Amino acid sequence: MNFLLELIVSIFLLIGGVFILVGSIGLVRLPDFFMRLHAPTKATTLGMGGLLIASMILFTVREPGISVHELLITLFLFITAPVSAHMMAKTALHQKNKMIERTTGQHLIARARQQKAPEVKPSLND
Repeated sequence: MNFLLELIVSIFLLIGGVFILVGSIGLVRLPDFFMRLHAPTKATTLGMGGLLIASMILFTVREPGISVHELLITLFLFITAPVSAHMMAKTALHQKNKMIERTTGQHLIARARQQKAPEVKPSLND
């Protein structure tokens, strides 16, 4: 391997590692659930993206052909992380988890808790 390839892979690994470290520290240090939710879903997702891009570059150059596995993992991670974060936040909202005063958007909480699921109308086939 040449020096340029090793440098590019190392940079992506370092960037990914820093994002994962920041996300992990944020998960431990932030005070309430809603603030803690952003650390793993934002920073750690970007960190995993950096690690997977480094792996994709390395294995594409080492082996003949394009390394698609890492691309598919990255795509799956970027699609599922926001959806799971939204579901956890919605559940915590309806479970009335405690939050500190600094948490933004508290004026929207009462309105969001009043929302009900849409009613399903019976079909003609039933």
